[in-house]
Amino acid sequence: MKYAYFKGKIVPFKEANISIMNHAFNYGTGVFEGIRGYWNQDKKQMFVVKLKDHFDRLQRSASLALKSSLRQTSDELADITVELLKKNGYREDVYIRPIFYKSEEKIGLGLLGIKDDFCMYVSPFGEYLNISKGIKVCVSSWWRISAQSVPQGAKITGTYINSSLAKAEALERGFDEAILLSHERTVAEGSGENLFIIKDGKLLTPPLSETILPGITRVCVMDLAGQELGIKTTERQVAQNELYSADELFFCGTGAQITPIVNVDNTDIKDGKVGPITKKLQEIYFSAVHGETARYSDWLTPVY
Repeated sequence: MKYAYFKGKIVPFKEANISIMNHAFNYGTGVFEGIRGYWNQDKKQMFVVKLKDHFDRLQRSASLALKSSLRQTSDELADITVELLKKNGYREDVYIRPIFYKSEEKIGLGLLGIKDDFCMYVSPFGEYLNISKGIKVCVSSWWRISAQSVPQGAKITGTYINSSLAKAEALERGFDEAILLSHERTVAEGSGENLFIIKDGKLLTPPLSETILPGITRVCVMDLAGQELGIKTTERQVAQNELYSADELFFCGTGAQITPIVNVDNTDIKDGKVGPITKKLQEIYFSAVHGETARYSDWLTPVY
């Protein structure tokens, strides 16, 4: 039986239901996180990556976007997550989805004085995108929502219609994913991923000021590139034409992990194959998140 955390306790998954009149369902007034747990078969252990960091970001999202705060601390939420994972008993890679949302059954816009609640579920989860062969992407006609429209850096349920439109457009056009531009027509990020460019052995990524999500995996990639490969990351605005002339491109994120991009707008990146630096970053990242590299053990929360 599957279990979820709902209304302050762990319950059978089928009992974790909201009303069709729920404020978050009607108006997109929720914030969320995506967290991965990796199963290590040799160690018979599941490792959850950057658990407290994710809940710290959820707390910030709640304050910025919902003008509210969770009743539990990040440490308490981490403990609930471990308890929920143990209850579900998965022995495979999983995706964890905590949501803080306006739970009141109420018609009418607004945030202040509206009841909120926290819930969380877990699901088995493998590859979101093709991390071995790489993917084809397009530059979307949809722009990333600006910081003047919604709080920058908050993962708000309602704003992901922007990402969903871009993803749908990409699939309709025969691509795997989309890259969105900022309102300045510079490169922002993917529909649900941060973006990195490799050029002349150097790593480049758009800065947070480009209305991108302050990705937790993004920081991990920059740390690994610097510490393991001696490659420093430059954060600056990226012009669209720099995508086509890159030596390597890749997305990163909790869902995407490290996903090579081999083609943009039907233009091959270099030879259209996964590049050597991207491959190396994949190797060291997966070693770290599976608990196989001791110096990154502080990234991980063991479950069992």
